[in-house]
Amino acid sequence: MEFQQYNPQAIEGKWQKIWADTHAFEATTDYTKPKFYGLIEFPYPSGNGLHVGHPRSNTAMDIIARKRRMEGCNVLFPIGWDAFGLPTENYAIKNNVHPAVVTKKNVDHFREQLQKIGFSFDYSREVDTTDPDYYKWTQWIFLKLFEKGMVFRDKTLVNYCPTCKVVLSNEDSQGGKCDICHGDVVQLPKDVWYLRITKYADKLLEGLEKVEYPENIKMQQVNWIGKSMGAFVRFALTGVEDDVEIYTTRPDTLFGVTFMVMAPEHPLIDKYASRIANMDEVVAYREACAKKTEFERTQLVKDKTGVKLSGLTAINPLTGKEIPIFISDYVMMGYGTGAIMAVPAHDQRDWDFARKFGIEIIEVIKGGDIEKEAYTGDGEMVNSGFLNGYTNKKDSIARVLEEIEKEGYGKAGVQYKMKDWAFNRQRYWGEPIPLVHCPHCGVVAVPYEELPLRLPEVEDFQPGTDGKSPLARIESYVNCTCPKCGAAAQRETDTMPQWAGSSWYFLRYCDPHNDQAFASKEALDYWMPVDWYNGGMEHVTRHLLYSRFWHQFLYDLGEVSCPEPYMKRTAQGLILGTDGEKMSKSRGNVVNPDDIIDDIGADAFRLYEMFMGAFDQAIPWSTNGAKGCRKFLDRVWRLQEMVVEGENYSEKLNALMHQTIKKVSQDYEAMKFNTAIAAMMTLVNEMHAAGSVTKAELETLLLLLNPVAPHITEEMWQNLGHAEAVHHQPWPQWDEAAMVKSEVEIAVQICGKVRGRMMIPASMTKEEAEKELANYPEAVKLLAGKTVVKVIFVPGRLVNFIAK
Repeated sequence: MEFQQYNPQAIEGKWQKIWADTHAFEATTDYTKPKFYGLIEFPYPSGNGLHVGHPRSNTAMDIIARKRRMEGCNVLFPIGWDAFGLPTENYAIKNNVHPAVVTKKNVDHFREQLQKIGFSFDYSREVDTTDPDYYKWTQWIFLKLFEKGMVFRDKTLVNYCPTCKVVLSNEDSQGGKCDICHGDVVQLPKDVWYLRITKYADKLLEGLEKVEYPENIKMQQVNWIGKSMGAFVRFALTGVEDDVEIYTTRPDTLFGVTFMVMAPEHPLIDKYASRIANMDEVVAYREACAKKTEFERTQLVKDKTGVKLSGLTAINPLTGKEIPIFISDYVMMGYGTGAIMAVPAHDQRDWDFARKFGIEIIEVIKGGDIEKEAYTGDGEMVNSGFLNGYTNKKDSIARVLEEIEKEGYGKAGVQYKMKDWAFNRQRYWGEPIPLVHCPHCGVVAVPYEELPLRLPEVEDFQPGTDGKSPLARIESYVNCTCPKCGAAAQRETDTMPQWAGSSWYFLRYCDPHNDQAFASKEALDYWMPVDWYNGGMEHVTRHLLYSRFWHQFLYDLGEVSCPEPYMKRTAQGLILGTDGEKMSKSRGNVVNPDDIIDDIGADAFRLYEMFMGAFDQAIPWSTNGAKGCRKFLDRVWRLQEMVVEGENYSEKLNALMHQTIKKVSQDYEAMKFNTAIAAMMTLVNEMHAAGSVTKAELETLLLLLNPVAPHITEEMWQNLGHAEAVHHQPWPQWDEAAMVKSEVEIAVQICGKVRGRMMIPASMTKEEAEKELANYPEAVKLLAGKTVVKVIFVPGRLVNFIAK
């Protein structure tokens, strides 16, 4: 039977409409069925739309979701929009259009692009972080955090982007650059709202033991939290009542402390300013530090700068010696205690500093040459009083802890590199923070019944030049009454960071239209936790930590029934530009998926995204490679012309059919999509080589290929006479026994040279081969006129006749 030429544009539009009209991929509320919740990072709908790198994550999880439906699961595979944020607001300001208008336009474009690729999302559960019905519950969770003392305000030096006119968290300003505009970040003193994520540091670490994450993702979380075991030690100040507390992970080196360094902003400096003879020099140094970003201040490879405090010294608690105190930019008030002890013999930064300022260097661990550099290895303790002769670091630390606790000037302690989460922005396009400042009651929560606290409709949303939010200019918004006492009060005018809406979206998907709760208990108990979450490596620290923190907090409140939100997390490698660089508009190497789909079709595009290389590796895009996948689908399409009746697999392809089912099934689960596709390519080649294909064989191929190429497989399935869609069919099963071939093809050698090939029983033994193979027709022909003196048989591979 002849079929029209494969036309993906006609086929794909047809099936996308059928899926939409029949609500094909909507999860049901039948909570008796086994469930599967597959999640992707919901996209930020930028004005640029998708490039070919974005759909890779979606395609992978779409494959798993489609396979799970065929395995009988009630599948939740939702989509939504992480739509608040600075890029949209900056674009809106530049083009004099409201961010809400920009957001809607971008979301519509993104949705159209995603639908064109054929993802099996449940669009009935779409969420949008800018929708008041959504951010009502973001505000609700924030108020719960506020109620439990998990929200606080503090004046601190903040990372401020002068271009975006916004305060940034440490996470959003890594390398001294703004995460949004990539401009330089400066330090400014400001009142900042924080969430006490540090209270959950241990729970966040412990939770990693209960989930299936790749080790590199777990390690990124562990390193970001940065838990360390050490000691808090107090150094008395000479001639005054105060002391300076430091934290160290190496209390065993206390005998080698020859100076201390304080943050230039340390409050004890102002307290004892009258004792410090060179206070003018200190003030000038402080002013210079204020112009530097945190990144610039803490760089290891830079010139060491500092000022010695004349008139203020400290006492080493173990040696009793008076030691100088310096201020230096690399010590920050926001890290540790704002002061450090310095052991120049065994810390390279301290060694460099001591060399520059002419400070004594005392060796306390044998093993290096401290005249040349600091020795940072292990060794025997020396010049260390009661520690002399110790060679085990663990024992040395334990002994020092015993001593400092006994003497009362120190104790064992724990520190974390992770800091509390700076949780406000001075911009318009974000969730309003539902707090009121009352001159009598202090900070008061907006009553729950008044949520959502909506963003006011405004025409002027330009950021304030004073670092205040545009909302601060709107008197009708700012001025209000205190919910507690009724007195005149003012609303908080900062908005939440973009991370807020993405810290709980996976919960809203469970019950997105509920107006009484962020989701019903029944829906949460059924769907949560997420079974499989796939996304980019760029979000395995901040987003993953923040969302796990919010979820664990809600678990402690009894609002959710599982302690961890995601049972499994995987990540894909980037698709690079054809130049091997990360795709970006500025590099001019962005490939638009719309152009590729218009050329070769969505199925070929999906197939190539999964076939181009190992899923977790970065791979450059190749349009020629994508066209090669289109050619493979042409070959699949032509199999329709080769179908012969048969409800079973042919004897020739039977073993390969079962092998392919097993290979594809297991490789999909292991995210080895490229090798799964390669196995199907091999099968298609063998089908063409056979010259015919039974209906059963083609049906199985279509079922296996459907998760990757859903449109062509649905069309071919329908052409085979089936009324019910592929995604309603059961997933194929393999039979281990059937995977063993009854016959195998081997090479025939005469005196070591290959002369031909022949089919033999797969189970043939060496003894049988020596007796029987010389009588096979192929061998008789090749051995004509020769006498066989020896037969060498390699099972499943070759027979070598030694003949004269």
